[in-house]
Amino acid sequence: MELKTARLLLRPFRADDTEALYAYSKDEPVGRNAGWKPHESLLESNDILHLVFLDQPSVWAIERKADGRMIGSIGLIADSKREYGSVRSLGYALGVDYWGQGFMTEAVQAVLRYGFGPMSLDLITATCYPDNPASRRVLEKCGFRYEGTLHRAELLYNGEIKDHLCFYLTHEQASGKELHT
Repeated sequence: MELKTARLLLRPFRADDTEALYAYSKDEPVGRNAGWKPHESLLESNDILHLVFLDQPSVWAIERKADGRMIGSIGLIADSKREYGSVRSLGYALGVDYWGQGFMTEAVQAVLRYGFGPMSLDLITATCYPDNPASRRVLEKCGFRYEGTLHRAELLYNGEIKDHLCFYLTHEQASGKELHT
């Protein structure tokens, strides 16, 4: 399933996305904000592409329409804290060169329309780290509400333990807020 916005195409990952995935995943700030170790090689990106991204029905590559360049990823995955069928957790990553241009807000809005529309979700959650104010701004712009802090929530690849700022958006809340295209 492809999702389209004014500037973006959200499409399923393809087996030939290894180089594009590596191009943004090797940057330390991207990995730090997304919670994973920066990719060290094309082989590592290829393995992650096949293990994590391919054949996932609600995980998309973010591609710029203007030049067809893959600039990030976004997806709705199982929420490990809420174990029932009509909830998913939103996750995303974006190449450093594309930060601050509204691309992620645009992608999130498209995914929310899909999640609350065809997927029939009643709740979408998201987390970000306290030291990632840009991600928090994206969530708040898209209507998410702050739920609280889950302290010492995640052990990172480098041994650091991070808190999670937890956010949620219900179908009812999203229905009252126009999700622009």
